[in-house]
Amino acid sequence: MDALGNPVRLIVTAGQEADITQGAALIEGFVTEAVIADKGYDSDALVAAIEATGAQAIIPPRRHRHTKRKVDWHRYKARNLVERFFNRLKQFRRVATRYDKLANRYNAFLHLACAYIWLL
Repeated sequence: MDALGNPVRLIVTAGQEADITQGAALIEGFVTEAVIADKGYDSDALVAAIEATGAQAIIPPRRHRHTKRKVDWHRYKARNLVERFFNRLKQFRRVATRYDKLANRYNAFLHLACAYIWLL
């Protein structure tokens, strides 16, 4: 997502695969001040990858973490843009129910829906 909540990169994975596995691939090649994500992306490897690019990782630590990182909660409030984007994306029934059996067809319609959202 950019600062306005518009999608910049999408990666389709299998349903049983965790989102964190694609975290580094999602931020690769972007220059930014901060990367905002939810607790599901809390891992030392991803935080190190974010900080290696010179960005600040704004990811709240999970409850079971022994050493908690500090989080800029004021900047974390901007994460609602991501949630609002997914809400708009799920307005497309074909995306929400995933009728397409092939990943490339689903990905194609996903990009089409994102282009439509971006134009609004």
